[in-house]
Amino acid sequence: MKLFKQITAALAVSAMPFAVHADELNRGDTAWMLTSSALVLFMLLPGLSLFYAGLVRAKNVLSVLMQCFSIACAMSLLWFAVGYSLAFSGDGAFIGNLDKAFLNGVTFDSMSGSIPESVFVVFQMTFIMITPALFVGGFAERMNFAPMFVFSILWSLIVYVPVTHWVWGGGWLAEKGLLDFAGGTVVHVTAGVSALVAAMVIGRRTGFPERAMTPHSLALTVAGAGMLWFGWFGFNGGSAVAADGGAGMAMLVTHLSAAAGSLAWMAIEWIRFRKPSVLGIVTGMVAGLGTITPASGFVGPVGGVIIGLCGGTVCYFATQLIKSTLKIDDSLDVFPVHGVGGALGTILAGVFVAASWGGAGYADGMNLSSQLGVQVLGVLATGAYAAVVSYILLKVIGVVMPLRAGPETEQQGLDVTQHGETGYNL
Repeated sequence: MKLFKQITAALAVSAMPFAVHADELNRGDTAWMLTSSALVLFMLLPGLSLFYAGLVRAKNVLSVLMQCFSIACAMSLLWFAVGYSLAFSGDGAFIGNLDKAFLNGVTFDSMSGSIPESVFVVFQMTFIMITPALFVGGFAERMNFAPMFVFSILWSLIVYVPVTHWVWGGGWLAEKGLLDFAGGTVVHVTAGVSALVAAMVIGRRTGFPERAMTPHSLALTVAGAGMLWFGWFGFNGGSAVAADGGAGMAMLVTHLSAAAGSLAWMAIEWIRFRKPSVLGIVTGMVAGLGTITPASGFVGPVGGVIIGLCGGTVCYFATQLIKSTLKIDDSLDVFPVHGVGGALGTILAGVFVAASWGGAGYADGMNLSSQLGVQVLGVLATGAYAAVVSYILLKVIGVVMPLRAGPETEQQGLDVTQHGETGYNL
């Protein structure tokens, strides 16, 4: 009887008109992943670029746009040459191999699950493009272009690629069962910690903290924030690598967390200063998005709202600690928003994944305490690795070329001195 049931079930599945087996093309999944790739690129160009550009002073607006654009181009070719292969081929615990260097074997017909491998390559390429662009905000308005460009390339090769393999490429953190759906550790912790290290190594902007470094165009920042929110649906929803319920839930909790984070930050400022600021509500949105990212494919709606509220609140006070108390000039709050948010969300994923909270449930052999242990380990390992490598890279590059723009260059602004152009001709 048992054998009969098994045969009947197999025949039923094979007769389903839309059944898709492993490594067979699914047009719905493919269409969604093509869309998600475009959405993540939209997050960077123009989303993050405009978000950052509005936050700096007018004399540095082009420098930030140039940094984001050049990083996007360089990371694309790095991913093509060795990045994809080292991250996603081979079964090493710490790094992949070069079997797919220069995208060897990635053809019209090669598959990655139910989508063409070329689509998977380009989706993951957008992640390596946006991650080093995030830490540009840590040293905005004072780092020379050449060392910034070299640092971004070396950092991506030595930090981003190995950590991607650890978490998503079958490496040691994947083996331990780390929950990081869309980049809490891979993207936000590594970029946030590296931004903090860079801000400390390069030093404060002239006049900080005594002189206010006010954003020159909050209108640009709000426009960029809206593009980030829109693009983040591809960032998190696309990480399901399928057009299914997992992608749908990831999008839902992403949206709820962004809204909750925005209102949490706004409420704190409203209570403290009697005025809710535009800068505050959009920063709270980014905090909510960064915090939900690692948990987005594992938690339900209630978890998404709570994580967003926690993200907006904790990241707000982290920002005050870094700038007002410690006087560290992380220009655009990369560490307190992305680093702290990514770490917090990674840890909270271990709590709200529980079925009792509406989450996907723990994997076999896991419970609250064991999962939290893995989550904390993942945050500490990726954060410490990014910090040490970033510090070494900056010190070595600094021997070869000056990291920091000189006093006159900084006074005039990087747009004219580094690029010979101005953002506005009024």
